[in-house]
Amino acid sequence: MNVTAYRRGRTVRTIAASMLAVAALSVTAACSGGGDGGSDNAGKANSSASAPASKDNQGGKDNQGGKEEVTGGAAGDAGVKDAKSQTQKSGGGSESEPVGDCDINKTAISLQNVKSPVNHMLLKATNKAGVDCKLVGYPGLKFGAEAQAATPVNEDSKPQAVVMLAPGESAYAGITTSAADGSGAEGGEVDSLEVFIDGSEDPKPVELPGGSVYVDSAAKVTYWQTDAQTALTW
Repeated sequence: MNVTAYRRGRTVRTIAASMLAVAALSVTAACSGGGDGGSDNAGKANSSASAPASKDNQGGKDNQGGKEEVTGGAAGDAGVKDAKSQTQKSGGGSESEPVGDCDINKTAISLQNVKSPVNHMLLKATNKAGVDCKLVGYPGLKFGAEAQAATPVNEDSKPQAVVMLAPGESAYAGITTSAADGSGAEGGEVDSLEVFIDGSEDPKPVELPGGSVYVDSAAKVTYWQTDAQTALTW
């Protein structure tokens, strides 16, 4: 009996020890599995955190791109404003008013003798208006009250452009009064001169130097010129 009881007791202890060993192994396995799962979740968490961060960073880049676009737009607007300002300052893009004919009532006209060429006189017209004006063509001359026609123009003297006068500026026309070699016909002394300019209906009487001048069929007048020397070329 004692031996049998001893064996049974030993068997029970052996079984209990085995059960304890198995339980210990189970606990160890469980702990080991929990460690791996924790590591995996950490990786997922890191991955999840990285993804939003990356997205945010990309969003930041997008926002920067948006800022660049806005900045570019602002620069473009500034460029347009600058161009507009420059245009306004320079007068570009706006039509200027056309220059009108000189008003004979606001134009001072005088006549003078010259030493050379012989039998020549110089007609001077000065703009007395407060605005620019133009003298088109040539002056119309009527020597003497009995004159039947205006003095013809010397076509060789036609300038390339119309004479423009700012306030205070002058234009000139040369007048040949008679043939230098005496070949002119129908000559005689005249004591008056009336001058017509383009754009004005009425003439302006101009005083003759010395009170009179000899005029014959060779008389001619030049187109308006910008300087006296050119006007006396013909």
